[in-house]
Amino acid sequence: MEFLTAYFLFVAKGVTLLVFLLLGLLLVVAIVSRGKKQDKDDREALEVTYLNSELFDDKLQLQADLLDKAERKQIKKSPIKPDKSKSRLFVIDFDGDIYASETSGLRRQITAILQAADKDKDKVLLCLESPGGVVHGYGLAASQLSRLRAAGIPLVVAVDKVAASGGYMMACVADEIVAAPFAVLGSIGVVAQVPNIHRLLKENKVDVELHTAGKYKRTLTLLGENTDEGREKFLAELELTHDLFKSHIHKFRPQIDIDTVATGETWYGQQAIENQLADKLMTSDDYILSAAQEMDIYQLSISHKQGFIEKLKEQFMHKQKAQISDRYFM
Repeated sequence: MEFLTAYFLFVAKGVTLLVFLLLGLLLVVAIVSRGKKQDKDDREALEVTYLNSELFDDKLQLQADLLDKAERKQIKKSPIKPDKSKSRLFVIDFDGDIYASETSGLRRQITAILQAADKDKDKVLLCLESPGGVVHGYGLAASQLSRLRAAGIPLVVAVDKVAASGGYMMACVADEIVAAPFAVLGSIGVVAQVPNIHRLLKENKVDVELHTAGKYKRTLTLLGENTDEGREKFLAELELTHDLFKSHIHKFRPQIDIDTVATGETWYGQQAIENQLADKLMTSDDYILSAAQEMDIYQLSISHKQGFIEKLKEQFMHKQKAQISDRYFM
């Protein structure tokens, strides 16, 4: 009898464990399936906002708060609607990080504008903020802006805070650059930094082997012993990148004395104008408010909701990026 009791107790424990395992498996499958569905449904979407209407609504709201009840009734509340006879201003925001991560959204926005804009009367305003970052990231972002110029669509870049280094690489593509009085522009230079712990490893009797195919596959390294030849090659590549940067700026703003400004220095708004780095002292807000008197203004943005799988993917990619040491920064 005791044997049967022990046996059935053992079976009950096993069945209970199996049930919990199955429930756990079903839960994981449900979460993954839901995440996949979310990833499919929550793709990036291009959003368009009619700014003239927002500006008008803000004006009415303030007027209503300033007037008494009788006067409020006199306010015209008919909504502002787009006028097809007007020219249009397409507004894009670019808040640049070290990798110029917003370039993917910029590509989509510019592609949409190229298909819808009338080059004879429409314009694009890019509200740019960036201290710079990796060369290849900002090089691609600047190339996206070049697509507008190649299509003959006027481009204005507004710098309210900073457009330095890679940020200025983007800004200089514009037909016109407007900057706030204390906005920072310039930093036309290239920087590269490679720490080296070879001596520390050597003192602790740690050997590091690095094998390459190609004489200059590695010039300076983190762990190995660096050579004078490697340093010379590294500096030569740095100078080449700087020369390409200067050529890029001279192509779009030939009025600049490139040798004077390509020192890595930065300038505030008024100084930037004196050095031909910008054209007018003005904030993006004033530019938009002024344009609203004659143009229909549309704000373009990318909305994106992350699904479960995509969140995991981003966390993984973020960790991978943190482990990568990019070579040159602007």
